[in-house]
Amino acid sequence: MEWERAKNIILIAFVVLNLGLAGLFFAEYRRYTLSPARINTVVTVLSANNINLDTSLPRRFEPMRHLDISGFYYDLPALLAIFFDEPENLYHIEDDHGVIFSNGVSTLDISNGFVTFENGEPAYSPYEISRDDAILIAQNFINLHFPNFVPDMILDAYSGDGVQIIFREQYRGQIILSNYIEFLISRRRVEWIEMQFGRVIGHSAEARMIFAPDEILLTFLQRMRHSAMENPIFISSIDMVYLLEYASYSEGQVYPAVPFYRIFIRYNDFEFLINAYTNVPGNF
Repeated sequence: MEWERAKNIILIAFVVLNLGLAGLFFAEYRRYTLSPARINTVVTVLSANNINLDTSLPRRFEPMRHLDISGFYYDLPALLAIFFDEPENLYHIEDDHGVIFSNGVSTLDISNGFVTFENGEPAYSPYEISRDDAILIAQNFINLHFPNFVPDMILDAYSGDGVQIIFREQYRGQIILSNYIEFLISRRRVEWIEMQFGRVIGHSAEARMIFAPDEILLTFLQRMRHSAMENPIFISSIDMVYLLEYASYSEGQVYPAVPFYRIFIRYNDFEFLINAYTNVPGNF
């Protein structure tokens, strides 16, 4: 009889404990979730200042850890094998900034943390390439050599010929803005490739609080209010990326990449960046 009573008490205590934990979990979840009321408020404030939100606003803003990334790192033999059929027959020129490799037609320039390949081979076709075909060419290259990179931006070339495609490294579902590979593809071939990246070490340190998306948008409003008075602004996209603000040309150096909110405006390819830890604009 006493044992049955004890079991009931233990069972009740277990249920109460689980209900308490569930309540704490729900309270913690709500703490870092943007409520519909807050979303409506910021949308109203933006609209009153001629700024329109044409995308869904991220609702979660849990604390985030920064990423440790090495200085710019490149496997030179691998790069030469990627871009040249006979890397052993290349000639090269070195200076204080880096080195240039060439087969007499195409060149690979590795300097100041950047890798740039200029394709001097004749074009396969006199006709401009379609956007879909350009994406396919770039994606095939990425799949073969840099599978951790994903397509991020697709633009018409500034020259008016071809398509520019930018891939960024993805780590555990997060885009690393400062690790990129950019293509210019025209007339069914790669015209040039530019890349810059360091080795991703992983997350480190304790997670830090980040600002909520509505607070970030109010900072955006402060910076863009005067521009919006002249022409309406339409926000087409908001996401979260990691950005290496300071880097080194030495592989042995490690620097933190911190989370930034990234905002795009319709008909504008420029990225507006705001530090998620500090709510300070990074580039405008």
